[in-house]
Amino acid sequence: MSALLSIEKLVKRFGGLTATDHVDFSVAAGEVHAIIGPNGAGKTTLISQLAGELHPDEGRIQFDGRDISRASVPERSLLGLGRSYQISQIFRDFSALQNVMLAVQAHAGHSFSFFRPAAREAALVGPAEAALKQVGLGQRMHVPAAAMAHGEHRQLELAMTLATGPKLLLLDEPMAGMSQAESEEMVQLLKNLKGKYGMILVEHDMDAVFALADRVSVLVYGRVVATGTPDEIRNNQDVKDAYLGDQQEAI
Repeated sequence: MSALLSIEKLVKRFGGLTATDHVDFSVAAGEVHAIIGPNGAGKTTLISQLAGELHPDEGRIQFDGRDISRASVPERSLLGLGRSYQISQIFRDFSALQNVMLAVQAHAGHSFSFFRPAAREAALVGPAEAALKQVGLGQRMHVPAAAMAHGEHRQLELAMTLATGPKLLLLDEPMAGMSQAESEEMVQLLKNLKGKYGMILVEHDMDAVFALADRVSVLVYGRVVATGTPDEIRNNQDVKDAYLGDQQEAI
């Protein structure tokens, strides 16, 4: 399949530290591509470059046929790149519906003269309600975010991303801080979305990675040391030695 996203020789340095070291990989439309590796491997730096929060020192990022290496975060969002974060980025005093409506409005580029008749604005309410239903929060849309559980916050943040109409989701540790039950629910949710969106999944939960990923890239000291199917990665001795280690029995 042709690549929706392709990364060529991506380099990012911070002084004497090379955080991403000539990284190459691609993601097809509808594919789930997981990025795994030890702490400090450069995973979040890589995601930040893909989202536009950092610009690479060398290399190229192409998305949907365009070179976006120097594009801003808003420009990438409008092209169809949506990002979630390790720590939920939500307004706790707003309801779930209001949070997602804000995301829809921000993506559309409207000003924040928002609160007058916004609750009756179909162009905001419709996409927001649809996104909440898509992530399983259809019955919780009027609940204040502050009253929601941590797992629901992650679902809400995903709804805010989906409401912008992305082609590719950048998911930075979506299971972070979740209980086992919440993680299993999130895995099922992402399975339901699989094929509808491309996804780059950065995650330490190996059960989730191997349940969801079509391909896996292993990042160690800023370099991709292996890319392959879950079975290929699971059985790769170099990957076991570099990263999986004692996790082998669990996966």
